[in-house]
Amino acid sequence: MSAETKAWVRAEQKRGQSAARLPVLLGAAQVGLGIAQAWCAAYLLTAVLHLAPRGLPVVLYAIGFIAFAALRAAAGMQAERLGFERGAAARRRLRNTVLSTILALGPVGLRGKHSGELAATAVDRVEAMEGLHARWIPATALAIIGPALVGLVVLWVDWRAGVVLLTAGLLVPFAMAVAGIGAGVAAKRQFIALTRLQTRFLDRIRGISTIVLAGRAADEARALAAAARELRQRTMRVLRVAFLSSTALDLAAAAALVVIVLRFAGPLRHDHALAPTALFILLLVPEFFAPLRAFSAVYADRMAAEAVADAFCALPEPPAPVPAADIRSVAAHGLTLAFEDVSFTWDAARGPVLEHLSFRAVSGEILLLTGASGAGKSTIMDLILGFITPDSGRVTINSVDLPVLIPAARTKMIGWIGQKPMIFAGTIEENIRFARPEAADEDVAEAIRNAQLSALVDSLPEGVKTPLGEGGFGLSGGQAQRIAIARAFLKDAPLLLLDEPTAHLDPAVEREVLESIKRLATGRTVIMATHSAIAVEFARNSGAKRLDLDSLRHARRREVLA
Repeated sequence: MSAETKAWVRAEQKRGQSAARLPVLLGAAQVGLGIAQAWCAAYLLTAVLHLAPRGLPVVLYAIGFIAFAALRAAAGMQAERLGFERGAAARRRLRNTVLSTILALGPVGLRGKHSGELAATAVDRVEAMEGLHARWIPATALAIIGPALVGLVVLWVDWRAGVVLLTAGLLVPFAMAVAGIGAGVAAKRQFIALTRLQTRFLDRIRGISTIVLAGRAADEARALAAAARELRQRTMRVLRVAFLSSTALDLAAAAALVVIVLRFAGPLRHDHALAPTALFILLLVPEFFAPLRAFSAVYADRMAAEAVADAFCALPEPPAPVPAADIRSVAAHGLTLAFEDVSFTWDAARGPVLEHLSFRAVSGEILLLTGASGAGKSTIMDLILGFITPDSGRVTINSVDLPVLIPAARTKMIGWIGQKPMIFAGTIEENIRFARPEAADEDVAEAIRNAQLSALVDSLPEGVKTPLGEGGFGLSGGQAQRIAIARAFLKDAPLLLLDEPTAHLDPAVEREVLESIKRLATGRTVIMATHSAIAVEFARNSGAKRLDLDSLRHARRREVLA
């Protein structure tokens, strides 16, 4: 485990220690009540069996035993409830952290991260952290406090028996540490196998049509079965190693019990007055090892936390938040977008993608971005969306730097339509309302008309309530793009970004989609990146300005050579 991972786990433990104070106190109270129970039980048994001189009435011992048992059960229930609440709070915090990081980084910041791996971090790995906060942290403190309390009582009653208990107790952590190291390694390998199975399964589900058409369904089924078998084997290894610590604890408890029985076996033959003391100490042996047993039972939670900590540490750092004093807003209408001497480089070895780029797009204007693949069209879109920041220069909306705009307001001001719109599993209406869930039915109907989606909706038996498959299964490319346009109409954002909106469409459908986009662009600031000759011709006929990134790059090179 790396130093960074260890530091992260220590920070999580420190965070949870303050919240665990009350559960630790309740656990210590349970130990104290258990000692009182053992005392009542010892004298109750000796009184019933007539092994010692008469003391208090038997009924008082019985009432005391029952009362202490009820109080102990109440303390245990409260401790369990508090543990569940702590675990749930930790899960919420970690999941919010992961999701906030993912949303802050955006698709650009998460390049190279598999969606299955991110999903496993946000779900499975967050769930694996529950035990650290709910059980491990209080169990760590009680593994010291509990045996210490019982050991002191036994030392006070009979120092020889106390020495035996404490010696046996000291041997347990060594055995648990040896088993714990192996359990930690096995747990980490198990999570790696789980992630591998999840990502492979997700990839194969996404590419099921390619697999079937290539005749590889049987091969992939065998590969998935092998991955599942590996996960099962690694899970069993975790359990096998974890059982070793339990075995060591049972052996220590049994050895302590046997030695204490031998300690009192001889004296009891001659003096029955020692019976309550002997029974009391024997009944305290399970109480002595109970906190250690609980610690052993949750040791796997610590190992699981260490196994998944690497995934949390591997998340990229989110961008630094803008100071509250610098956050501003701008008017939503009359929007002007400007790039002022902007440069950006993805990879220094390949040179800058954008170099001293400046342009201006005002309200009601369409700016067409053209150029070969790699010219920087998508980079410009990412800069406007706020996924990346320029190396130098400024990106402004109404003369205000993009990073200092209120994030929620910036999101409302920007509408985006890409090459392949995201269609969620749900109805047509739900997919359109995704842009503005609180929109009235009349607004949704108007968006459908403006996007020329009415014919499709009217032809379906359930209309806008027709359910769609995941990823828009059952829709053509043009129909899916029209749903995205309807979504943009409903959002009514003053700045519209179009990234190859007609890619993969046949010419007739492309012209229909462009007509819908023309209506959508009215009164808005529009930035459209495209390779399509039809889209370029259409934009030229609509009075659009054109920014050819290839020409700018060649001109820049000529300046450098000159």
